[in-house]
Amino acid sequence: MLDQRAADPVAAAFGLGPNPRLRGPVARGEQGLLWELITDDGRFAVKALLERTVEAEVREDAAFQDAAVAAGILAPPIRRTAEGDVLLDLDGTPVRAYGWVDLHDRDPGIDAGAVGALVASLHRLGYVGTNPTDPWYVDPVGTPRWDELVAAVRAADAAFAEPLAAYRDELVAMEALLEPPRDLITCHRDLWADNVRATPDGSLAVIDWENGGLADPSQELALVLFEYADADAHRAEALSRAYRDAGGPGHVRDRGAFAMVIAQLGHIAEWALERWLEAEEPGERDRLAALIGEVLDRPLTIAAIDQLVEAVGS
Repeated sequence: MLDQRAADPVAAAFGLGPNPRLRGPVARGEQGLLWELITDDGRFAVKALLERTVEAEVREDAAFQDAAVAAGILAPPIRRTAEGDVLLDLDGTPVRAYGWVDLHDRDPGIDAGAVGALVASLHRLGYVGTNPTDPWYVDPVGTPRWDELVAAVRAADAAFAEPLAAYRDELVAMEALLEPPRDLITCHRDLWADNVRATPDGSLAVIDWENGGLADPSQELALVLFEYADADAHRAEALSRAYRDAGGPGHVRDRGAFAMVIAQLGHIAEWALERWLEAEEPGERDRLAALIGEVLDRPLTIAAIDQLVEAVGS
């Protein structure tokens, strides 16, 4: 956790300017807490990472983000130390710094065509790095694990236990659709509405690039279709058409294109359920229950997948 005492060493290390004041945290993700740092030179975003991270692990996603910014994609510009490092180790807390971008709240209803064009511009970069594919986006949770989790949350009398149990068969059926990624390029891999935000001037910005790595652009496109169109065929068609018109290389032709979103939603739910079962503080349980609720309240289903394929398949 940062406090005002961190303002001076952070500003000095990243060259952010004199008279630093630290405000926050102003936002929290699962990977870190975000603070606003204000100096005489401007406003900056400072992220304190929640897990131990070393420089070698972040250079690749930073290079991908730099390439996107250089191509005109709006994203917070990365600030580096005088030594060229992305990370600062501040008393054992890994810290990153960025230029500040004003953002509106998350909104999956933002202009679908603008989202499609943005994703196409990311995929057109053709960036191929060394961060490999990851089981989080590829592998199933598995039937035995789903059954363990359903039994565990029922035993714990969780409010979401029965909705999870009712969704179990659909989760298992969708995992049977998983296909390995093909045509690998470096993708953002986390283009949920939390990370694609409208700005006050109406443009779209992409944040939280830390999960970038090799993936199939068609599978990332399918994830985006689910997040920003859901069951709305008109939004799905508008997003897909804008993506194609902007030269995006991905195609959503069948159920297999949805492998990334199936795997990722499954692992998000598994991760949150595990931590809910381990959590002792009511506030942390409430936070994790809200995350679980996001998966259960707007569930991905095979029927929804088929609707999206019908709307955009070619």
